[in-house]
Amino acid sequence: MKNSRRDFLTKAAATTALTALPFVSYGKEYERAIDHTPKMSAPKDLKITDIKCGYIRGGHSLFVKIYSNQDIVGHGEGVDATPGTYHLVKIFSERLKGKNPLNVHRLFEDLRRRGFFEGAQAGMYVSVLTAVESALWDLAGKALDLPVYQLLGGKFRDKIRVYMDTALYQNKLPKPEDFAASAKEAVEMGFTAIKFDLDQSKDPNKYDAYNWTASPAEIQRMYDQMAAAREAVGPNIDICADMHGRYDTTTGERVAKVLEPLGMMWLEEPIPAENVEAYKKITDSTSTPICAGENHYLAYGFRPLLEAGAVDVIMPDLQKAGGLGEAQRIANLANLYYVPFSPHMVASYLGAMASCHVCASVPNFMILEWQIYFHKNPMFKEIVTFDGPMVENGFITLSEKPGIGVEINEEGMRKYAVKDVPFFK
Repeated sequence: MKNSRRDFLTKAAATTALTALPFVSYGKEYERAIDHTPKMSAPKDLKITDIKCGYIRGGHSLFVKIYSNQDIVGHGEGVDATPGTYHLVKIFSERLKGKNPLNVHRLFEDLRRRGFFEGAQAGMYVSVLTAVESALWDLAGKALDLPVYQLLGGKFRDKIRVYMDTALYQNKLPKPEDFAASAKEAVEMGFTAIKFDLDQSKDPNKYDAYNWTASPAEIQRMYDQMAAAREAVGPNIDICADMHGRYDTTTGERVAKVLEPLGMMWLEEPIPAENVEAYKKITDSTSTPICAGENHYLAYGFRPLLEAGAVDVIMPDLQKAGGLGEAQRIANLANLYYVPFSPHMVASYLGAMASCHVCASVPNFMILEWQIYFHKNPMFKEIVTFDGPMVENGFITLSEKPGIGVEINEEGMRKYAVKDVPFFK
């Protein structure tokens, strides 16, 4: 409004020389009055009025919008442990209505403490809390006209390096040459780091469907696939592998050992998340860096891993570990142990950019996950609104817009909404 009024006054003043001086004088005074007139109430008067949500991907992607009495809306996202949580979002809404959204840490702690007996230690409760907390940061940034990274204390970097998760899913029984081709494609797209999946439930060499011990033929298959990727891209591209927690400690040790000559960036989750001592046993047995954390929640969940020296790299999922403030606490905790912070990320571009604000704000950031689906599936461009390219040459440029810098596009998302679940109601 201010700019349009200025344009009007400038053009009007030029229409007649007879009244030019009086009009310009009056126009400048009017413009000055506009500049000094509050456009909204003070931040202390900002109040939450409602929280609404929508789900896609079978309910595994939750999007929330927090509304305020000043028509500023915050956007947030949660993943994985979110199916069936619509009513939990509405419970959180009732608990936050009338409160000032600028008190992000206080509201996070209010919801967490109130949920001590409702599951606030992990899982669905924390995943929904994550989406809400992220939306609070977005709303606060918009209200104060600052990007989220600035609210988190400033930035160490302007661009966030990402690795390409190729989604070369093992259920399709890919061959080593498929790994090589996928690795080359990622490098041609500008990425300098690539990730592959190694767990294969349909491997004909498995002992049986429930045995977590990999056979010698399975381990040979894993090596051959990763060796083909390494040969295809050479020694200066980072490659890493994910086992999705589907093996036992013995297998984790053997796979990590056999991959040592390939100079891996890391081997991710060879075993399930729960056993810190087993992770330490694998980590101590190999020079291949071991990475874990996407299935840990809150800073409490990362403390045992770090204290025991159980992993070389931590990878919290910032769309389910507790939120952006909690993610910064996790990163800072890891920094005390000189452990790199490399977040897991299977969200939309809203979640990706929210993660980038945290990655920019901590010194020990290493690399962020990026998904091939952003390039292959048009849905991921339809469900959000944003400026500029998503990624260039393996880096995301940090948004300088107030808040997160990416917003939910309800109309674009509507056709992907989960059936029979209320959509932003």
